[in-house]
Amino acid sequence: MLTTKMTWTGGARFEATGAFGHKIAIDVPEASGGTEDGFKATELLLWSMAGCTGIDVVRILEKQRQELTGLEIEVIAHQNDKYPKPFHTVEVKYIARGKNLDPKKLAKAIELSESKYCVVSQTVQLETKVVTSHEVLPE
Repeated sequence: MLTTKMTWTGGARFEATGAFGHKIAIDVPEASGGTEDGFKATELLLWSMAGCTGIDVVRILEKQRQELTGLEIEVIAHQNDKYPKPFHTVEVKYIARGKNLDPKKLAKAIELSESKYCVVSQTVQLETKVVTSHEVLPE
């Protein structure tokens, strides 16, 4: 079980303290009554998905003795036009760097994370279509 909470700090801003003691703030744009003194909640959702799968991918590739030297995860979320504008599609692109990195092993690591290990990705996929791609760049 995971329990977390956020505290309203005025305006449209909320603040949370994580399990490791780090603080994070959520706010909205000035046009929506916020002060932009924090992150958008939707950014945190997408970063959570990228971070969760990213950790898995790195660990899986290490176990496969792949020489990963860099991993960047780009997330593009497409929203409906009508409020509350839920995401209907999330594109996740993994851009990996490494020596002799096997694209098939990268693809398998991503698939394992998304289908078996990452709770965030699995939760999002229940309601949102998630489209994944990957790319290997030379060292």
